Amino acid sequence: MKHVLRTTLLATLLAATTVAAPLHAQGSSDFSWEGRIPRGRWLYVRNLNGAIRVDHASGDKAEVTAEKKVRRGSGDDVRIEVKKLANDDVLICAIWNENTTCDEDGYRTRGNDGWNRRNEVSVEFTVHLPDGVKLVSSSINGGIQIDGATSEVDASTVNGSITAYSTGGPVRATTVNGGIEVRMRDIGTEDLDFETVNGSIDIELPADLNAELDMRTVNGRVTSDFPLTITGRINPRHIRATIGKGGRRLKVSTVNGSVEIRKR
Repeated sequence: MKHVLRTTLLATLLAATTVAAPLHAQGSSDFSWEGRIPRGRWLYVRNLNGAIRVDHASGDKAEVTAEKKVRRGSGDDVRIEVKKLANDDVLICAIWNENTTCDEDGYRTRGNDGWNRRNEVSVEFTVHLPDGVKLVSSSINGGIQIDGATSEVDASTVNGSITAYSTGGPVRATTVNGGIEVRMRDIGTEDLDFETVNGSIDIELPADLNAELDMRTVNGRVTSDFPLTITGRINPRHIRATIGKGGRRLKVSTVNGSVEIRKR
C-alpha cells in the first residue's frame, strides 16, 4: 500500500492547506499529543512547511509534538489537528487554510483561496514512534529524518532531503530537491521506489535481496554492491538488471546525483 504524494499534486498544495471531525485541535504556539496505536497500524503525520523528525519511543505510546516558528504573521493562524480513523490508524495534519482538508492520501483544497504569503509560519514535528507502528510522513518544504522506525515507512517531500533508518521495513522515499538515504532490514514483498530529481540516493538493503532493478541517473554515476544480471545493453547511467532471483521491482531514480545500492 502506497501513501506517497505525487509531486504534481504537491506543487499545487503550496496554494492551500482541515481535517473533518478532529479529535483535537490547537491554535496555540505548540502542540502535543500522545496515544496508543496498535502494532501493524498506521500513524500519518502531514506537514506543508517544516521538517519532520522521528525517533523510537521508549514505551508503547506514540508521541507527537510540534513547534511553530513565526517569521511573520501569527502562529494562531496555523493549527494542528488529530483524527482517529475507524481502523485505529491516527492522522495528524498541520493546517494553514480553512478551505483545505487532509486525509490518509494527502491534502485537498476547495475553491480558489490561496496561500497567505503574509503568514510565514513553519511547523517542526517531532515524533516518538513505538515498536510495530507503521509511518507515513510527508511535507512540502522541509526535510524528513527518521531514525528508530521498526516497521513500514513511506516518506515524501518536495524541498528537502529524506533520511530513513528502519530495523524493520520496507521503506519508500520520494522527494524533488534533496538527497535520499535509506537503511532497512526488511523489504517486504511490495515494489520499492526511491526517487528524486536534484540529489543523490544511497540505499542499504538486506544481503539476501531478490529484485528486478531499474537504477538510473542523468548527471551522476550508478553503483551496486550486489551482483547484477544485466538485461539489454549496458548503459553506465541506466541499469536494468536482476538481483538474486528477481521478483519485486526496485526503482531508484535521480536526474542530478549519483545512485548507490549497498548490502547490509
